[in-house]
Amino acid sequence: MRLQLTLLTEGGPAIVNTFVKKAAALGISVTLAGACIVSSAHAAPSDFDGVWIPDVRDQHRQEIENAPPWKPEILPQVQRLIAEEKAGRPFLVLSHCLPHGMPSWMLMTHNAFEWLTTPGRVTMLGEVDGNRMRRIFTDGRAHPDDADLTLHGHSIGHWEGDVLVVDTTAIAPQAYIAPSEAVGIPNNGDMHIVERLHLAKPNVLHDDLEITAPKVLTGTWKTTRIFRRYPERHYEIIEGECEQEDLVPGKDQYGNDIFVPQPQNPDGSVRAVK
Repeated sequence: MRLQLTLLTEGGPAIVNTFVKKAAALGISVTLAGACIVSSAHAAPSDFDGVWIPDVRDQHRQEIENAPPWKPEILPQVQRLIAEEKAGRPFLVLSHCLPHGMPSWMLMTHNAFEWLTTPGRVTMLGEVDGNRMRRIFTDGRAHPDDADLTLHGHSIGHWEGDVLVVDTTAIAPQAYIAPSEAVGIPNNGDMHIVERLHLAKPNVLHDDLEITAPKVLTGTWKTTRIFRRYPERHYEIIEGECEQEDLVPGKDQYGNDIFVPQPQNPDGSVRAVK
């Protein structure tokens, strides 16, 4: 692995080289305090940082043109969910306050996320719910042998040129495979996801997913999701929790500002009062 040493002072590289040469000649083992050791093997080759907006129109297109290869015994569940949505009684995949989980977050989210690249890790911070965070480790580690199952799973990545290849395992069986916000089936265990994230254009991100879920799919489902970045608009993700749509500002018996429940419709949904 090629290492670049840079002393963080003016004229640093020359000082480092001279110092190391003299120390080597004397047979002295040295530590360069204040030196920054950068591994080119883990550096992002392109600029992925910023706020990315999902291409919802393309999501809707793929709902029709590229459905998951559901197993025959699973298909009736999917057909019922589609019928319920058409009848105006959609199943709310995201009606709870749990993380969206993988792969649903990348498949059908309508909210932005922020990509942050730091040494040894890529972090994705999702808008609206504080539980929407992905950690993709790029420091060369392997998956742990005894990883706890989580809704987002355990993700490790490496760079192949300008492509970030991400491998995700240890996903909880309750995590949905959800092509849309109204159609989703729990993966039921043993799901494995491989992603190839790359810039199709400077501000167009493609996530090529390969989803293997042997309990509910007949084979690996390959699909692509598109995200767009608008640097001139200076988008920022905002704070929010899924419970907030069920609450409105109110007062307690002491006059303190609190949140109180919104009135619910017969189907359990709420509509904010303007």
